[in-house]
Amino acid sequence: MGIGSYDGRFDSGRVCLDLVAAGPEDPGGLGRWLMAAGLLPPGTPLGAVTARWVPPFRELRACVEGLVDAQIDHRPGAPAPGRHGGPDGALVRLNAFASASAPPAVTAVRDDEGELVRAPLARPECAALLAAVARDAVDLLTDPEARAGLRRCEGDGCRRVYLDTSRGRRRRWCSSEVCGNRERVARHRRRAALSRA
Repeated sequence: MGIGSYDGRFDSGRVCLDLVAAGPEDPGGLGRWLMAAGLLPPGTPLGAVTARWVPPFRELRACVEGLVDAQIDHRPGAPAPGRHGGPDGALVRLNAFASASAPPAVTAVRDDEGELVRAPLARPECAALLAAVARDAVDLLTDPEARAGLRRCEGDGCRRVYLDTSRGRRRRWCSSEVCGNRERVARHRRRAALSRA
């Protein structure tokens, strides 16, 4: 999936992998993605998300993608694609994003029904949100069990990466409802075509 392909799905199991799958390309799309990903509480004003936010999120996406691809392809020390000088360059950038700022501080408030909810952020900061996603990637890449669950979707034309937490680790698709269903429909059509032949 390329940058700008956000389709509202969060099937990857980790926010850093969802960024790799989506990577919104404009401030409006990035703001909506941050809200849908749960990084911004509902009600947070998205006016602070400007065009200046897009390049660092795009760079973080490329770092995570290169490091995750290297893990999946069992080449953790091999050069990863991109302009970051291989996995060490991507790793340096990932660590820089993770340590540049503290992730956003959240507080709890009561909603109209008296239930506790996260309070909207008065003014979200780009560096803090980048740090939250980068720290998720650091946690993923440094956890041997989680790393072992990284998979690339087997769906035709899908390149999403997801975390396989299924029993037996036999999950084949990023989404059974989307890619899995496409595969089942294609298999049915092939069988139907063979039976007519």
